[in-house]
Amino acid sequence: MKILLSIQMLALLVIAQVANAATVSVQVIDKNGKPLPDAVVVLLPTNKAAMPKVALSMQPVVAQEKMQFVPAVSVVPLGAKVIFMNNDSWNHHIRGYAANTSQVEAGKSNGFSMVLEGKSAGKKAVTKEIVMDKPGVLGATLLGCFIHGSMSGHIYVTESPWAAKTNAEGFAIFEDAPEGVAHLRIWQMDQPVDLPLKQLDVTAGINKQVTQLTQVTARRVRAAPATSGYAY
Repeated sequence: MKILLSIQMLALLVIAQVANAATVSVQVIDKNGKPLPDAVVVLLPTNKAAMPKVALSMQPVVAQEKMQFVPAVSVVPLGAKVIFMNNDSWNHHIRGYAANTSQVEAGKSNGFSMVLEGKSAGKKAVTKEIVMDKPGVLGATLLGCFIHGSMSGHIYVTESPWAAKTNAEGFAIFEDAPEGVAHLRIWQMDQPVDLPLKQLDVTAGINKQVTQLTQVTARRVRAAPATSGYAY
């Protein structure tokens, strides 16, 4: 009987949350009005108890493939265990430090460094793990490789469960965003200065659409290198 009551109460809470929610769609565009993919949008609702339908992965994978980080930008929750996986047949010496260029030197002491051996034929890819337990300075971590200077990527660490990466059309969509006042934080790898927070009033049952202009130009997608790299 107690179990049945608990299930009923949980169902009522879910129904109540859905009834007091709306969809928030955010499009991030460059200075020419073109959509910006891979921008990070963080929703900061005043209702701290509300949670998104799909939680951010606590064990995301960042692969090294053809001298690229895949994905190029990862959004992870505070405390996530990021798994680095080298799918190339040559070694990578990965480094991670604060993405803010003014903090690169300080970020090196606070960041991380690791060597991942190349994948041997017929064997599993070599993996190593890093726990992302520092927001703020390492909130947007720049990834690189000491061996292959062209490699770059980012890991954005967020304390808010409401965070997403924009798609090819520049959209990040939050379904069932909680009713009430919320703020938007937007980060983009080429934006030198943090954009100011934008306040939203979310009304239940009414979809909210927001466009955020940045002062950067959308990057051209870099083709995978044709070279095979070399071992370290």
